[in-house]
Amino acid sequence: MNNDQLQRYTFPDASVRGELVQLSDSYARLVGSHNYPLPVRQLLGELVAAATLLTATLKFKGEISLQIQSEGLIKYAVVDATDKQQVRGIARWDENVESWPENFTDLFHKGVLAITITPAKGERYQGLVGLTQTTLAECLEDYFTQSEQLPTKVKLFTSANSEAPKAAGLLLQVLPRDASATDLTQHRAFNDLSVLTDTMTESEILTLDAKTVMHRLYHEYDIELFAAQPVEFKCTCSRERSANALQNIDKQELLAVIAEEGQIKMDCQYCHAQYMFDALDVESIHAGFVASVNSDSNTKNLS
Repeated sequence: MNNDQLQRYTFPDASVRGELVQLSDSYARLVGSHNYPLPVRQLLGELVAAATLLTATLKFKGEISLQIQSEGLIKYAVVDATDKQQVRGIARWDENVESWPENFTDLFHKGVLAITITPAKGERYQGLVGLTQTTLAECLEDYFTQSEQLPTKVKLFTSANSEAPKAAGLLLQVLPRDASATDLTQHRAFNDLSVLTDTMTESEILTLDAKTVMHRLYHEYDIELFAAQPVEFKCTCSRERSANALQNIDKQELLAVIAEEGQIKMDCQYCHAQYMFDALDVESIHAGFVASVNSDSNTKNLS
């Protein structure tokens, strides 16, 4: 298996595109600094694989966020992925749970998956789909059927209970320019490829390299491969962003906290980096000199 890599490809004769992602280090870093129960780790593995697959469909610079909200055992989970294949994520759950259910749908109550696309330039778009299917992959297929009318196949896999967690996923999709429902030949080819994709096992995609997996599945088809893209865990937090957030809080309130606690400590929920600010920093921030407090000399990364 090629660690932390996204492989894009097409079936030229079938007008179908595909993506295969395999994650290890990036997924391990995403969950490693949190004491997540196994079902939460499992969900985050599927979410990060799915988010990475979806970013590969972007035709512009930007970010995709997959966010789950529910009133069930898992309250909140979000994974962000950029067009540069940089990922991060976090989850919240009911910490009083003693016994977790095995079924995906039992983890949520009134669960909703929000898919938010944020271009570097332009307006943000968000689509919603209910968590009414038996797997996250099927919920994503529902999203594409409802929002884009594109036949889509999604497979997601996670091995979260080992010292070296892995996640992987595969996406097949009819090419948008050929998505007419009257093109029976294209849709028949997509259905045939979907049947082949369903034969893939968790062991294969989590242990074999992408080209070997594709050869086993699709050796009867011509495949055009694109250059593989590396995937990495990368948080977007910074001292500058933290300082900008402090501009929106009353200066006297901040100084009162410093008088009581010695400094202001801001923690990143994603990577556990800590940013410290003293009274001089607060004065500079509220005087409009954010740049003067952007040194990372008093930043700690606890991930």
